[in-house]
Amino acid sequence: MRIGELLVAARLVTPDDVDAALQLQSSEGGSIGQKLIEIGAIDQATLDKFSHQIPKAPVSIAETGISETELLNLLLKTVLSGGLETLAACADAMRLPTAIMAELFDSGVRNQLFNGLGQAMGGGGMRYGLTEKGRKRAVEALEASSYAGAAPVTLASYTHWLELQKVTNENIDWAGIQAAFADLQVADAFVDQIGPAIRSGRPVLLYCPPGNGKTSTAQRLSRVFKDVIYVPHAVMIDGQIMRVFDPDVHQPVDNKPKSALLTVSLFAEDFDQRWVACKRPFIVTGGELTLEMLDLRYEPTANFYEAPLHVKAAGGCLLIDDFGRQIVSPTALLNRWIVPLESRVDYMKLHTGKSFKLPFEAIVIFSTNLAPADLMDPAFLRRIPYKLEVGAPPLALYKRIWADVSAANGLGAAFNDAVFDDIVAKLTARNVPLAAYQPRFLIEQIVAACRFKAMPMGFHVEFVDYALSNLSIGGDAPPGTLAKVA
Repeated sequence: MRIGELLVAARLVTPDDVDAALQLQSSEGGSIGQKLIEIGAIDQATLDKFSHQIPKAPVSIAETGISETELLNLLLKTVLSGGLETLAACADAMRLPTAIMAELFDSGVRNQLFNGLGQAMGGGGMRYGLTEKGRKRAVEALEASSYAGAAPVTLASYTHWLELQKVTNENIDWAGIQAAFADLQVADAFVDQIGPAIRSGRPVLLYCPPGNGKTSTAQRLSRVFKDVIYVPHAVMIDGQIMRVFDPDVHQPVDNKPKSALLTVSLFAEDFDQRWVACKRPFIVTGGELTLEMLDLRYEPTANFYEAPLHVKAAGGCLLIDDFGRQIVSPTALLNRWIVPLESRVDYMKLHTGKSFKLPFEAIVIFSTNLAPADLMDPAFLRRIPYKLEVGAPPLALYKRIWADVSAANGLGAAFNDAVFDDIVAKLTARNVPLAAYQPRFLIEQIVAACRFKAMPMGFHVEFVDYALSNLSIGGDAPPGTLAKVA
């Protein structure tokens, strides 16, 4: 990834700005950054500040923080498992600059681990092959750990970037929160509550009766974050590898300029490719959550570790949906986190016995439709500073939900005050509390009934009563109402 793409991802310039700068660079030379300044897309101070917040590529083996022996073993494994032959292919696989890869191959040749195979076709540089000694060492290295590919970063470097990228460093304001809920009817009072909670970076408890949108509300929070953060492919801890980047939960930024001149873009190797530029993670887990998912997962046959779920969520959010319905009990889960939630530090242990600590930099959102007092004792509740009830919608908001859902399902023209008042009166007569899910639930059934009976789309009384009867088991609508329609 080049600096132009990163600037676009950070919303500091546009793809068109970068394309214009690339065109200018192709005719005049110079750097993309300078050309972006010349065309007025960005100023020098903003560019300098942004550049200092990007992991810089190491220029030597020493600057990687990883020993030459470890990197050489990784190179041997990568070559053997990937069938790679050229310096460029290995540099791409290991996410290291070509200068460092050249150092490693030179060392490998001196130690009789590689030999030259001649020039690659098409000017691809020298091809290398494993010697018998190199193959033997590669096999031994794979038996010790089957991890191959992107070179790891150090634990110290990872900790530094976790601190630098914590959520509290992002500017989250009222307008941003409101924009995140633009397609969801949410009371302004709730925006006023959830905003400071997310801005604080502290744990949040969302609770409400079923059907009032706690999950939809929580998931919209993923739209609040705008910053680009950097997630390492892997971290080396006391000689052990912990894999962090996970394509299933991390979303790399993808804002490539349109121009084919991107290949000459500035800082092509200034960005440390061992890191992946990503959107802030927003990870959702539900009933499948277990305690094992919150600790280092050691792969005994592969001999490396997978980072815990909350570590993968670092710099973003971890939503525990339907809290209280997991395989693990709420008490066991909270006991695991009672210290990290308060101290913002988590301690983990390798199978070798080595312990290490990491900043606990994920916002944990507990979402439940159970009573909080039934899930946790006062000591736990005290450690969750933000407890927000997503209550039943006020009548005016409930009406707006009905209007929106009606319009989305082709019933906008049929929805009016009389229809709304009739439905609310019938719900009240049945002692059914208003809930945010009801408009969609009822309208989908009304539409299905209209289609089944080949009737014009509308709020026919018989179909409304039929849908209302399905809100609960043993509904009290008269039997056979749907069948009575001619």
